[in-house]
Amino acid sequence: MISGAHVIVYSQDAEQDRAFIRDVLGFPGVDAGGGWLIFKLPPAEVAVHPTDGPPRHEFYLMCDDLDSQLDEFLAKGVEVTRPVSEQRWGRLTAIRLPSGAELPLYEPLHPVAHDL
Repeated sequence: MISGAHVIVYSQDAEQDRAFIRDVLGFPGVDAGGGWLIFKLPPAEVAVHPTDGPPRHEFYLMCDDLDSQLDEFLAKGVEVTRPVSEQRWGRLTAIRLPSGAELPLYEPLHPVAHDL
């Protein structure tokens, strides 16, 4: 039986990104040994979309209220890297991790599956 999903973020500054995930995002974690910290994520869902391009994966953190979440991040000094874009299915933006990588945020405007 599948019991969850495991997301790996490869980072050029793992210590800073781990601190960001723990301290700014507020995700609790466990020390798995060998320098690995593994964080608990909120409920998740998987979407499968058709494409004419090569197969790929994307990772977004979902928000119930994107504007409030952005206000909270800005108050903590987090850099917003993309303006909020309005799509028919949701609102999107991204923030900067300390390593320089982007972390996309998503407020769905459709029913969500993680509450099933």
